[in-house]
Amino acid sequence: MKVKVNHLEATMRYAVFGVGGVGGYFGGRLAESGQDVTFIARGEHLAAMKKQGLAVTSVAGDFTVSPVTATDSPSQVGPVDVVIVGVKAWQLKEAAEAIKPLLGPDTAVLPLGNGVESPEVLSTVLDKKHVLSGLCTIVAMIEGPGKIRHAGIDPVVRFGELDNRQSDRVQRLRRDFERCKGLTVEVPDDIQRAVWQKFVFIAPWSSVGAVTRVPIGAIRSTPESRGLLLTVVREAVDVGRAVGVDLPKDAFESTVSIYDSVDGANTASMQRDVASGKPSELEAQTGAIVRLGVTHGVPTPASRFIYQALLPGERVVRGELQV
Repeated sequence: MKVKVNHLEATMRYAVFGVGGVGGYFGGRLAESGQDVTFIARGEHLAAMKKQGLAVTSVAGDFTVSPVTATDSPSQVGPVDVVIVGVKAWQLKEAAEAIKPLLGPDTAVLPLGNGVESPEVLSTVLDKKHVLSGLCTIVAMIEGPGKIRHAGIDPVVRFGELDNRQSDRVQRLRRDFERCKGLTVEVPDDIQRAVWQKFVFIAPWSSVGAVTRVPIGAIRSTPESRGLLLTVVREAVDVGRAVGVDLPKDAFESTVSIYDSVDGANTASMQRDVASGKPSELEAQTGAIVRLGVTHGVPTPASRFIYQALLPGERVVRGELQV
């Protein structure tokens, strides 16, 4: 279905920086609902969006946003109310520099990628007052220029202030997402716990998926790889609690239950990047378990082995190691 965008009732101006699976889907849903959304993209992806709109194929319902407001120059957009950051974790610092022209005095910057260190990374470049903490659950990717495919998992977006206060900007953002089709929005009482709950789910899957190179169904059905996956989950839970995060008592069991319920054909974005020979989120996911484990005195031998196994390939892809 093609959606004619009408911004007359928009309550806030949005910019989506990084129009991959995450930014394309959630930004697309905001635009579909009539919100004022500008997409920051580049290359063939940008050209296709300008020509034919942003097409999203989704298990929650296909849609196309057309026309699309899109550019490769944040300075041409000017200050907005909310910047949704959809880039990979390793691109965050560069993204923070690039989005500075989008910031006004009260602009909120919402990272929706993987990892538990995104707010800290953004705050090394931007004034901390701008930064929210957030996460999303979805399996989505770029299928081609101007095309996003939502392949699985019910889309959920969660966010909040770093100190968990119920600010006006967070409530306005929640109300705007509530107008969207195809997603659920939540403002948790404890955003740090919510971010870590996702991390405990995604980082082990990414780690084991990257070394086994098979979908989650094959991992969970093979006793040896299932055992490795569960070991990494336990390490991530132990690290999170050592950091001081109030993870639920059943954090381990609930994570395993999700693994056993998702479509067995699904893969994690980090493992797809590793398999495709692209830079990955190794440092932000597996590496974070290891680093934080060292800092807080938690042994993480399984995660450390996976990290050490994947690191040479990561360095080659990034041009840091010649072969």
